Amino acid sequence: MAGTATCTAAQGGLLMGLAGRYHGRDPALVGWFLAGRLVSHTLAGALLGLLGSAVSPPPAARAALLVAAGTIVIVFAVRLMRRGHCSAHEPEGEIPRYKAPLLGAATVLVPCGVTLGMEMIAVSSGSPLAGAAAMAGFVLGTAPAFALLGYVVRRVSRTRLARVAGLVAIAAGLWSIGAGLNLGGWLPGPTPPESSAPASQTVTVWATRDGYRPAMAPAPAGVPVEIVFKLADRGCTATVAIDGRDVALPATVRLPPQPPGRLRYACGMGMYAGFIDFS
Repeated sequence: MAGTATCTAAQGGLLMGLAGRYHGRDPALVGWFLAGRLVSHTLAGALLGLLGSAVSPPPAARAALLVAAGTIVIVFAVRLMRRGHCSAHEPEGEIPRYKAPLLGAATVLVPCGVTLGMEMIAVSSGSPLAGAAAMAGFVLGTAPAFALLGYVVRRVSRTRLARVAGLVAIAAGLWSIGAGLNLGGWLPGPTPPESSAPASQTVTVWATRDGYRPAMAPAPAGVPVEIVFKLADRGCTATVAIDGRDVALPATVRLPPQPPGRLRYACGMGMYAGFIDFS
């Protein structure tokens, strides 16, 4: 249930933009969206099982895709709010049905915590069939939540609540953009707090449901450092993007000597971030 909620939040913005943009005039659009999502995730699972992590987008690429997806959602939402009921008079032929499966397929590029976990399973399976089955099963399990979201947005878009739906879609788009900026390390970090605790070459970080603890950990610069990630709760933070790669927790990350400064890491969805302060 938690996995369904997080993935609907992370990827549902694209569906909200699609369903709201066309005001429910073609209910089949949601079905095409889900079909595209199933196909892309199944193919991705097969590729991951066959080739391993070599075909998995690095964190920086996923961050850029999150920002792009959020921007698309906001564009759809603004159009929804501007058109209102006037779009009901547009010719039916103007609805580009091909966009629905393409947007559904694009959700494979917008990560959620459970998606990353299933990708890890597909990679470790070493089999294209097993990888495809794992990803397809995941998509089918979350399909009811996406179908419900599409139905609700279609119904709302026919009423005066269309502007509310647009605002919700804009919020989802901004959430995706913020997550992408966080995942890519493109947001300014906090000022390191004054601390008398000595820096250690071994740093222990706990991954919890609410983020990483400590959020800012001291470490010595100029020497190799080990970061021991321990898992307190299962969730988005169970996968961490650090030093340009994804790591499934619990794990120990060994870093070469670092210059003075801060190293930022984030969960696979870009929701939570932590810092190592090298001094």
